[in-house]
Amino acid sequence: MKRIIQGATLELVQGDITLQEVDAIVNAANRSLASGGGVDGAIHAAGGPSIMAETRKKYPLGCPTGSAVISGAGQLKAKYVIHAVGPVWRGGDRQEAELLAGAYRRSLELALEHQCRSVALPALSTGAYGYPMDQAARVALQTVRDFLAGHGRPELVRFVLYDDRAYRHFAAALEELIPEESAKKD
Repeated sequence: MKRIIQGATLELVQGDITLQEVDAIVNAANRSLASGGGVDGAIHAAGGPSIMAETRKKYPLGCPTGSAVISGAGQLKAKYVIHAVGPVWRGGDRQEAELLAGAYRRSLELALEHQCRSVALPALSTGAYGYPMDQAARVALQTVRDFLAGHGRPELVRFVLYDDRAYRHFAAALEELIPEESAKKD
């Protein structure tokens, strides 16, 4: 499923983010930037130990929730890994939406700062951090839509969703936020 925003493509696919041939892959990182499970564990396993070595050296204090930092991509096909720290879901009244939007926005800013033409994003905070998928999808897509509307790049922003459930939630949110009639679709 695709939408065109200011000449940039926003795309949803189901698959493995570690296999994406893009300039930057966004990692669902934790504040300490220590390798964990889910997307983070998969990226570190596929990319090798150089990613962790670089983040330890460059960011010894980690990364605050709602932000992101960048490193090389080790053995991945991408050039960079952007480590985004989304919030833990605590019921929705502790700035979770703002923090989640901030993590996505900073990821896209870092992509532009490093001349990335393409970026692959996961559904941040929806795994172990417990953010409800439907709400996370709306925040993620609204943030990316607004960023692309203001910047027109990166040329490709691809949400890589691990399973059918995540894809369905993101597809429903995309249809709600950017109806097919108002944008090109695949």
